Amino acid sequence: MEPLPGEWAFRDHLEAAGHVCILKDASDLENSSEIAKLIEAESLEAALALHLYRGGRLLRGHGIPFGIIFGGTDLNEDVNHGEKKEVMGKVLEEARFAVAFTESMKEMAQTQWPHARGKIYVQSQGIVTGPNSAFNWNTFLRQSGINQSADNLHIFLLVCGLRQVKDPLYLVDAFSEWHREEPNVYMVIVGPEVDPVFTREVGARVKRAAGVRLIREMPQGDLHAALKNCFAVVNSSVSEGMSAAILEAMDLEVPVLARNIPGNAAVVKHEVTGLLFSDPQEFVQLAKRLVSDPALEREIVANGREYVRARHSWQAERCTYQNLIRTLEGSIQD
Repeated sequence: MEPLPGEWAFRDHLEAAGHVCILKDASDLENSSEIAKLIEAESLEAALALHLYRGGRLLRGHGIPFGIIFGGTDLNEDVNHGEKKEVMGKVLEEARFAVAFTESMKEMAQTQWPHARGKIYVQSQGIVTGPNSAFNWNTFLRQSGINQSADNLHIFLLVCGLRQVKDPLYLVDAFSEWHREEPNVYMVIVGPEVDPVFTREVGARVKRAAGVRLIREMPQGDLHAALKNCFAVVNSSVSEGMSAAILEAMDLEVPVLARNIPGNAAVVKHEVTGLLFSDPQEFVQLAKRLVSDPALEREIVANGREYVRARHSWQAERCTYQNLIRTLEGSIQD
């Protein structure tokens, strides 16, 4: 019920099997009674919640069968709060199934809630990309306030919702220092405003930071085209379930530099499918290395593309969710 970048894919998977799907943002639903009204008004027969706490807690006690898709925040952050952990355990008691993106996420969930061991499945996030041919890279640069020839630039793109767990300010100071040494390197932060207060803080910091720009959320086709045109994609999150931006960059044959956290390390193998950094200084060192070593760039790009196409199949994802939803259909019939 909590929209994610892949929400439309989930809906497509289910509608392809003949289901009628309604998407709702959990943040727009204040309490469980609003879900009850929605279930009655739309004659809903089953539900799929994205994020165990934010989405799943709203589905408890309504009598309709539902499944859960774990996010990163629920397993990496919410589980450390006693009340939230207790609520999530109760959600898993009622859920017919739960989906984790990686084996490590499944193991984490099983450790926290042993009673759910038999209902947790693993399905990597599927990826489909296709740059928008109408997108203009030079226009994007001008809109980002970068008035230099595109031929001489190295643009590092950080794609994230503007909230603290994504830590978009983590690299700002170190990157600014590098930009002062090499004025042709820029970092552009792209993403929706999730936390208004934090967004203002990010905006204020970026305005003072040389070589760093902030632009608003982009349509998916334009974002994929921007990814394809940039030099590298960056992830600086404190925690991740599975970063769609990283997978999309790999599929589009763009190098990835990601913060060395469990969610990223499950996807990015250092110096094989991307580069992992542990602090801002190491990020700059690795970024400089990538700029100066075309052979390394070609190698990680080729390996990343091969990995994503072998392990993150959109068709496999569709098959998994269609099969899981059939288990909910069986519950309805019973």
